[in-house]
Order: sequence, then structure tokens, then C-alpha cells
Amino acid sequence: MFSHPSEADSPIFTPDQVLENRGRVAIFIDGSNLFYAALQLGIEIDYTKLLCRLTAGSRLLRSFFYTGVDRTNEKQQGFLLWMRRNGYRVISKDLVQLPDGSKKANLDVEIAVDMMALVGSYDTAVLVSGDGDLAYAVDAVSYRGVRVEVVSLRSMTSDSLINVADRYIDLDSIKEDIMKTPRQAGYTYRPLSGIGLIEEQPSED
Repeated sequence: MFSHPSEADSPIFTPDQVLENRGRVAIFIDGSNLFYAALQLGIEIDYTKLLCRLTAGSRLLRSFFYTGVDRTNEKQQGFLLWMRRNGYRVISKDLVQLPDGSKKANLDVEIAVDMMALVGSYDTAVLVSGDGDLAYAVDAVSYRGVRVEVVSLRSMTSDSLINVADRYIDLDSIKEDIMKTPRQAGYTYRPLSGIGLIEEQPSED
């Protein structure tokens, strides 16, 4: 007669441990999307803490940061230089002026291409974006054997993106881990040329 499995007979890995068995991790950050999410949360991002939180002890292949740039903005250039020297591979594109006077740069294609091009070099992709346009790329890399975690603010995240991800993490739930401490704060967010980027760590502007 069979008895109920005892604690000793339980699976080797708990569900939580399975989720944390991430192998090699590649991080893809939509800079503009993250900025506006932080603005909604009322926090300033500490990019060193962010990298540590997203890597979470796993082996990091590379961390990409995608952003539109205004070449004439020295503060923004200083911020991007800091990022390059502190663990991020910065992928940038010049801002394009729209008819309404605002400036924008869309880097969805760059993110999608890099996610696909590196398949085989990483086991888990961490996508920091809520953009539904990336759902097709996420689905494509998933079928190539990659596990995808989407990290973004729920109110700014497309359902289509969440539906194809293996794991979804709301930025609101980890904001304490990635925000600057009060002693670091005191700097005010100010969108740069309509895209809202930060000047430099530790003084975002």
C-alpha cells in the first residue's frame, strides 16, 4: 500500500529553487521605459543596485542598456559614460524630432535583434520593458530554449508581453532593492529632450 510522500521523498528542488535556477543571464533594459516607470513610482534608480538585483547571484553574460541620446547634452553623455564603466553595454540611437516638437528614439528592433543574436550564449533573458512590441521577440527566443523574465511596472506593461514571459516581476515589488537611499537622493528627475534620462550616477537629473 502506498503512503503519502514524506518530506524526505519530496522533489529535490522546490518551485522557488527551480525559478532561481537561471543559468547564464543576459539583461536587456529599455532605458526610456525604465525611466518613466521610475517616475511613476516616485523613485530614483540606483543602477549598481539594479544590476545586482536583476543578476541575483546568477552568472551574468552581459547587461545591455538601450537609450535614445541627445549628442549635445553633456550631462546625459556623462551618465552613459558612467554606465559603460559600471557593468552596462550601452546601445544608443540619436533622438528624432517628431512633428509635435518632442524627441524620441525607438530601440525595439535593436533589443529584439540582440536577444536573438545571443541565443545559445545565455539561458535566461531579463527584459526590463513593458512594450508589447517585444512580445514576438520574447516568444521567438523562448522557442529557442531561453527562459524569459519580464521586469516592468504593471500599469505600463502589455498583457501580450506578460503572457509570453516565463516569469513577470512588477517593478513596484522590488523598488526598495533598486532605489537610491535617502542620503543619495535630493536630485530631481528632469526629462532630457523629451525622453527623460538621467545625467550620471549618483546624481540623476
